[in-house]
Amino acid sequence: MITLADARRVIAAAEKKAEEIGQPMNIAVADAGGNLVAHVRMDKAWMGSIDISIKKAWTSRAFDIETKALGEHSQSGDQFFGIHASNNGKVMIFAGGIPLKRGDEVVGAIGVSGGSGKQDHAVAEAGAAAF
Repeated sequence: MITLADARRVIAAAEKKAEEIGQPMNIAVADAGGNLVAHVRMDKAWMGSIDISIKKAWTSRAFDIETKALGEHSQSGDQFFGIHASNNGKVMIFAGGIPLKRGDEVVGAIGVSGGSGKQDHAVAEAGAAAF
């Protein structure tokens, strides 16, 4: 289970990293069912990235994989090609989503959007590390 306190701690760490790199972000934390627990849109973060951050968290939990890795395996000719069209287009296949684990069990995920793929992933990693 991911509590609101857990989500706030994850978001705070992610926000700190986003501030360090100078890129405002949207940061979402989802629970084991892929449901949104908390979301933050930092000042001046793109409005269009709100939905993307939430869907990255959902995708990462739905498939228990980093969205960066899912993206790498969904290129033309690869095993997950076309997966982005599943689930009514809810699947995000670019960096910024990371599962949150307690031991070996995935209990939720973080999704980050608002910068480059490398920036989104770095901010998500910082949040996940605080979990």
